[in-house]
Amino acid sequence: MSENYIEIIKQDRVYPIIRCKEAEQAVEIAKALVEGGVRVLEINVENPSLYKAINEVSKFAHVCAGGIITSMQADAALNSGAQLIASPIFQMNMVRISKNKRIPFIAGASTANEAYNAWKSRIPLIKLYPADALGGVQYIENILRQMPFLSLMPMGNIKLGDVVTYIKAGASAVGVGRDFYLGFTPKEITSRTKEIMKEVKDFSEWMQK
Repeated sequence: MSENYIEIIKQDRVYPIIRCKEAEQAVEIAKALVEGGVRVLEINVENPSLYKAINEVSKFAHVCAGGIITSMQADAALNSGAQLIASPIFQMNMVRISKNKRIPFIAGASTANEAYNAWKSRIPLIKLYPADALGGVQYIENILRQMPFLSLMPMGNIKLGDVVTYIKAGASAVGVGRDFYLGFTPKEITSRTKEIMKEVKDFSEWMQK
């Protein structure tokens, strides 16, 4: 069952990351994203109040708790209803927690070596962060040219307009943060979500022809 969440992310190809300080705002953004067709989203745990947001959003969407680096954070996130955990780094402690609790873990990596080690530890989806600072699309292409077996999800200051370009470069999915919602009303967020989901779906269908 746990693997299904990763498959959903790979199918949808677009992975929203909510980063805000207020739980109420996170819930509002999540509702707008789900209205637009999102099935799995990440709520970055910037402070303990965000566990309340995870608890609320988990009632209507699959939630990944992001920014998890300690076992205490992981336990709090899972107790709040998170169905996946994600970390900005790759560490064996999180791998062990993932295996023991049978919860998917999205590990963070910056270098080719870190990405390879995450793959060796059977991480099904590797967050490549910060993608823009590392070289963007070209960096993804360079890593996948040498290791095409990696499932990479670039994120870090990626715009919605760049998503398809990253997919063309070989990304399994693309993480988008504030460009999804910052400065937009819930209605606008839903509209933007529908647009990018359709664009990605159309591209995927075109590729399969």
